[in-house]
This record gives sequence, structure tokens and C-alpha cells, in this order.
Amino acid sequence: MMKRFIGLDVHKTVVEICVINEAGNILFRRRIDCTRQKLLEFAQELTPDDAVALEVTTNAWAVADLLEPYVGLVVVSNPMKTKAIAEAKVKTDKVDAEVLAQLLRCDYLPSVWVPDATTRVMRQLTSRRERLVSEQTRLMNRIQSVLAGLLVVVPVKTLFSQEGQLWLSECELPAHERALIESDLRLIQTVRQEIEGVEKLLREEAWKMPHVRLLMTIPGFDYCTAVTLMAALGDLSRFKDGDQAASYLGLVPSIKQSANTCSYGSITKQGNSHARWMLTQAAQNMARHPGPLGVSFRRLAKRKCWNVAVCATARKLVTIAWLMLKNNEPYRYASPTTTQHKLTRLRVAVTGQQRKAKHKGRRPGVKNGQNPPTRQVPSLNQVCEQEALPPAHGFEQLPAGEQRILRNLGVIEYVQEIQSERRIPRTRRSKKKTPQ
Repeated sequence: MMKRFIGLDVHKTVVEICVINEAGNILFRRRIDCTRQKLLEFAQELTPDDAVALEVTTNAWAVADLLEPYVGLVVVSNPMKTKAIAEAKVKTDKVDAEVLAQLLRCDYLPSVWVPDATTRVMRQLTSRRERLVSEQTRLMNRIQSVLAGLLVVVPVKTLFSQEGQLWLSECELPAHERALIESDLRLIQTVRQEIEGVEKLLREEAWKMPHVRLLMTIPGFDYCTAVTLMAALGDLSRFKDGDQAASYLGLVPSIKQSANTCSYGSITKQGNSHARWMLTQAAQNMARHPGPLGVSFRRLAKRKCWNVAVCATARKLVTIAWLMLKNNEPYRYASPTTTQHKLTRLRVAVTGQQRKAKHKGRRPGVKNGQNPPTRQVPSLNQVCEQEALPPAHGFEQLPAGEQRILRNLGVIEYVQEIQSERRIPRTRRSKKKTPQ
């Protein structure tokens, strides 16, 4: 049977179909309703020798899943790249469907990776959380705008903290502006409840995936950042190395090269913008981290600028995450205490299960400041063992090149410290006084 190439211009309500043969001649055109019943009726006319092409739209994945069992190949194309290849003065649904079919026939259609069902669910949840958080920020900014319009100086550092909310409730404002602020506060409360509902689903998904808990050992990574990165990357086998994964997320510098001239610009900002934003936020935490990433961050920020250091560190985080997932190994230079707290919070939130302490009770201190009370800090591998994660490599197991880099950065003492169990002085937390 002659092979056919089918281009589909998919919309919310209709689908424009163009079918061509191997010679590029149009066999027939058709327009059908974009419903499951009509698509299944059309699928009955297809054969395993046919190939189908369509562009990424809201319902493209549902259409692709519906037609995939009936044809030999389904290609979902990148609409931005398809526009660059197939620009036309006349743009109609018929022209778009034919262009897709012809590009598929010539094997010149820029395709995208088709995510599996789990990846789609994670992308939907992380995208929904991003929109809800943006809405919450918009409402907060609107309240601050009302106060600024009244020339009201906020005496607290954070308006939406407990202290700030107490001040706002007691602040004397005109009746009209007070009504606007109260309305926005009610909306913020509703949005926060929706965020908590989405985060509960994200925590449940994160707990099911060992790779997410593996990524949480990276400083600055919580379950939201780990799930977002996993959802954006999807199948890691499609990246040959971590640099390609960083390029996929738009964290590599743009390059303009002609003859002997080559210039580097800002990052390309291609790919998932939400994942890129989460990575840059995680990179900000490296400014205070005592490990090798923190040292390199501070050196680069001193030599260049803060934003350059953040983008460069975010790119390093992607390459490190790719290697961790490939080798099934936690981050080697994570702080044991911080890592234990992050994983414990996730475990308790999902299962409610608390780990039993090895040492019960509290060792009292002696009067006059002698022998002050201490607390035990586990090693990184002890934390990994408690959370059912694979062990991290010790300093002696590292390659010679990595050991040399650690010596040049001056972090040997920190690396040896996190590999052993130790006791440190217990610090008392100061209680904050409630404003009168």
C-alpha cells in the first residue's frame, strides 16, 4: 500500500486535514469537528503505513494519543520553528495542513518530544502552582499600591507576615480603601488555599519518585523545584550530557560567530521559562553555601556581577542534576542537617511518619557555662541511609581532578566534616515578642 502523509491543523473546535502521497500530490482534504467521536471515525480510515503531523496546541496531546494506535508515526512539531521554515504570504487552515504534510514527507519537520502521562501530570501541576503564586503576588502588590497611594509608610519589614497583618488590621484607612484591601485579603486567603491543595498533590507525586528526593539533596532544591526540573527535562536519555540539558532550558549564552569574529551574549532563554526561573531562585542560595558551588558563586559574583553568577550557577545546577540522575547518586557536598530537614518535612507531610531518635532525652549542661549542651549532627551518608537514598562518594573515592578542584577552592575541611558524625553546641532560639 502506498504510504500517505497527513497534516492536521488542529483547533479547539475543528481539525483541517490534508492527505498527500509520496509524490507530494494531494489525495483529499477534509474538515471535521474536533471531538473524540469524529477523530475516531477518521482514524478508522488510517493504516499502519500512514504518518501524521500536527503542531503543539492545547489539545494536541489528546489528538496524538487518539491517533497513535492507528498509524505508523505521529509527529508533533514545534510551531515556532515551523513558522521559520514555512512562512507564507497566504495563511489559511488548508495551507497550514498542507505545509505540515509536505514537511513531514520531506522529513524536514522540527518535532518535539512527546511526554509520557506522568510527565504531563507533573507539568500541569507545576504550571498551575506557578499561575496561582503569580496571582497571589499580583494581589499583594495591589494592596501595597493602595497604601503607597495614601502615602502610608509600612513600619514592618514584611507586610504579609504575622506582624505586618496585625499592623494592617489596626491601621486607620479611609473606608473606600479599607474595603478594597479587605477584598484583596479575602482573595489572597482563597488563593493560598488553592496553592496548598496543589502543593499537596505535588508532595504526593514527589514522594512516589525517588529521583525527586535525590534532587532535593541539592542546596536550594525543595520538592517543588525538583518536580519542576523533572517535568521540564522528562526522559533524560534524550540528552547526551548535562550541557545539552542546560541548553534545552535556555541557560547557555547566545553565540554570534562570523569568520574569525565570535561574540557571546546573554543566555538564550529557550525552553521552559518556569523551570529556568526556579533554577535561578535555587542558585541564589549558593551565596551562603560553604561547599564548592558556594565558593565558585562568590568568586564569580566578585569578579563579574551577581546576575552573571546566578545564571552560571543555575547552569551548573542543571548539569549536576543530570549527572546525579544518571549515576543515581545524591549531591556529594550537601549539608546533612539541611538535607535531613527537607526530606523529613516531605516525609511527614505525605505519610505522617516520624523517625525515632537514636538518643532519647537531653544531655543537661553544667552551671557557670561549663560543658554546655550539645546536639548530634549526622553525616551525609547517615541521612541518605535514613531516607533510603544511595550513599554519596567520599573524598577518597573522588577522581583526582575533582580532588584537585576541591583543594583549589579550599573546601577540603568542609567535605571531610560532612562525611563524619559530630556534635556541635546547641543554640537557643530567641523568642520573638508579639507587638503590643
